[in-house]
Amino acid sequence: MTVRADPIAGRYELVDEIRSGGMGQVWRGYDAVLDREVAVKLIRPDVVYSAARAEEFARRFRREARITARIQHHGVPQVYDAVLDTTYDRVYLVMEYVRGTPLRAYVDPARPLPVGWAAAIAAQICTVLSHAHAIPVVHRDLKPDNVLVSDTGAVKVLDFGIAAILGTDVTRLTGTGHMIGTHHYMSPEQIQGGPITPQSDLYALGCVLHELLSGRTLFDGANDFQLMRQHVDEPPPPLRRLRPDVPEALERAVLALTAKVPEQRPRDAYDVYEQLLPLLPAPGSAPPQRGHLPAGVPDPTLMYRRPNAPRPRTPTPPSATPPASRPACGDPATALRAAIDDAVAHSGDLLVQGRYTQAAEALWQVIEPAAAALGVDHPRVLSLRQRRAATLVIGGDVRRALPEFDALHTAFARTGGPADHDALACLRQAAHCRAELGEATLALRQFRQVLTHVQATEGDVSTDALELRRDICRLLLSEGDLGQAAAELVPLHQDLALLYGPGHEETREIAEILTRLRITGDGTR
Repeated sequence: MTVRADPIAGRYELVDEIRSGGMGQVWRGYDAVLDREVAVKLIRPDVVYSAARAEEFARRFRREARITARIQHHGVPQVYDAVLDTTYDRVYLVMEYVRGTPLRAYVDPARPLPVGWAAAIAAQICTVLSHAHAIPVVHRDLKPDNVLVSDTGAVKVLDFGIAAILGTDVTRLTGTGHMIGTHHYMSPEQIQGGPITPQSDLYALGCVLHELLSGRTLFDGANDFQLMRQHVDEPPPPLRRLRPDVPEALERAVLALTAKVPEQRPRDAYDVYEQLLPLLPAPGSAPPQRGHLPAGVPDPTLMYRRPNAPRPRTPTPPSATPPASRPACGDPATALRAAIDDAVAHSGDLLVQGRYTQAAEALWQVIEPAAAALGVDHPRVLSLRQRRAATLVIGGDVRRALPEFDALHTAFARTGGPADHDALACLRQAAHCRAELGEATLALRQFRQVLTHVQATEGDVSTDALELRRDICRLLLSEGDLGQAAAELVPLHQDLALLYGPGHEETREIAEILTRLRITGDGTR
């Protein structure tokens, strides 16, 4: 049944409503231009309410959609388009249409899922996460409602990047004191407002696997606040108490995935896959007995012959430092100056268009000849490399940017000293990259190193100092060091209140985190 007579953007016709949820409605649609079925998500109207908000959303969508599109894996439906109504009261995301059975249909406390089935589903999710986290893209809202199983048993993970696009991945207190967010699968650091990393997705995966095997959620608090406290403070119930036939190795894997501190969880999705591999049916084996499983539910083990294994783990790429050469005498040639100016201008134009990979490549093309002519430590060469590394970060490619910022920090410190402005800027950028990649301990150390220099020259309440103090507090929350986080959040809140007033957005954000700490029972008052 066609509900909308006029196609959206002149090409997308809405046919049937598939489902509705917290972010909006999803429709099966038809793309008249490309002659294919599509899924059209109508984002809830309160996301966009003005022209300025629409422009902000469009910029965020284009960036996140481009990053998400780099997940080259058949288990990730692609996002094709974003359409903003001219009245700014409706936003449509157009995506690949996937036919399948929601994973929620597999959860039934009266009919526990066979261990092999649960392992096959989790292992396939691991293959998807391994490709996404290598970029890195973090799902932020992994749950049974966002997973489909196709008729062939292939797992499809939906809505990658949607939480980041909408800016709804962090639980917040509303004016009435109610919480917004999905609490049954939310990691402790997510609840506390800390950085969201690949380990946050692994925690959600642990919650999903526990639910598939036991038929019940990891925690069953009577309300959202109780659920949050359980995720932050209470140890998860061992699976074998709920279901004795679960193998001990699988119980240990789920307990590791649901560790409170991110760095105590498995290193990555590849490690989790390796733990699940012995539990999967062997190639060529007969399908397991369906037993009491619901009729029509696809068997996730049928297609599992390991053609969909995770991508091989690759080492951290080396810094893109050009080869050393003898510095040229005198000023660089006119042709080289012109080439550098053209490359910077062209890269800037590409950035405006959101073509980040090409913008970084345009700079790299001139960095090599510039280094050969001027020397690798020449200020112009280092400036070009710094611009390129920043471009990689803007494009979401922090894994490639990190070694370059490390190398640049060393180069600037060598030429200008450890307190050099550019050296500290690169060290700070390296810390941000590490925080996003889940390397919280080293990121925290680097942020503190930069803060020490900033406090010595600018004081404790400069703009840079306040930003660094916030970054440090978020990482402390991520590591589960709630006492130290509270000890640093309280004076930060006091300083922000004095500088900006208690009603300022930044002041209220810190007050909100302190409120969460009290809710979860760390004793802060």
